[in-house]
Amino acid sequence: MTVGAALLSAGATLATAGTTTAGAATEGRHRVDYVALGDSYASAPLVPDQVDATCLRSDHNYPSLVARSAAASLTDVSCAGATTVDMASAQGAVPAQFDALKPGTDLVTVTIGGNDIGFSTILGTCAHLSAADPAGAPCRTHYTGTGSDAITDSIAQTAPKVAQVLHGIHRRAPHARVVVVGYPDLFPEDGVGCTSPKVPLAAGDFSYLRDKEKELNAMLARQARRDRAEYVNTYAPTVGHDLCEPAATRWIETFAPESPAAPVHPNAAGESAMAGAVDRGLSRRTWHS
Repeated sequence: MTVGAALLSAGATLATAGTTTAGAATEGRHRVDYVALGDSYASAPLVPDQVDATCLRSDHNYPSLVARSAAASLTDVSCAGATTVDMASAQGAVPAQFDALKPGTDLVTVTIGGNDIGFSTILGTCAHLSAADPAGAPCRTHYTGTGSDAITDSIAQTAPKVAQVLHGIHRRAPHARVVVVGYPDLFPEDGVGCTSPKVPLAAGDFSYLRDKEKELNAMLARQARRDRAEYVNTYAPTVGHDLCEPAATRWIETFAPESPAAPVHPNAAGESAMAGAVDRGLSRRTWHS
């Protein structure tokens, strides 16, 4: 079954009230109401074409691509810099992302948690420390120097916040299929780094940062299972396209991007790969209200 057929099958079981836009109702079915929530890995900063300057949102981010393949009606409120707090509260001048959810919402995707653990700050710290010990693992030493791993602790502290996000989605969109979309592979899977001024990380810290990203994704997967949501693994299908790969095969940009994207974020090819993973996840089964 195609993604579109799976979504329409689900949509046929849900109320069609209010779906009066052109093409919304066909043969007794309504166009699936899809809401996309999340941070910059969902909004795709600098990826052409940018359609929201405040949230740095692209019309070629993974939610837009999923909506096109599924012929769904998309409300995309993903926003760069968003944390779990910004789901239920305003992000500066940007309304709470939950405001987009309605009782008739059919599908919700959410990518969140990276900013809660301060991943951008972590990367900046690691880059700064690498200059003094490029062959060592100064970042690992910095974050584990107190006897525990500060990043692991932060991931654990973020877990209940993600749980609250999922509870909030279910309350506001009780019939929706809820999909937690994980983070793609940023660092070489084999743990061997690269020596490039565009990737200023110490040799021993690539494997450490890889493992911290895996811990974050594992936490998101656990929370999805516990809170009546699904998890889409975007890590596995992006292995081999990390920030150390040549530009032609790189789906994650370096600290100094060569393709339009934010530093250490998916470029257009990376967002397309994430969309493909979501498409496959949605195609695996239908769901009912």
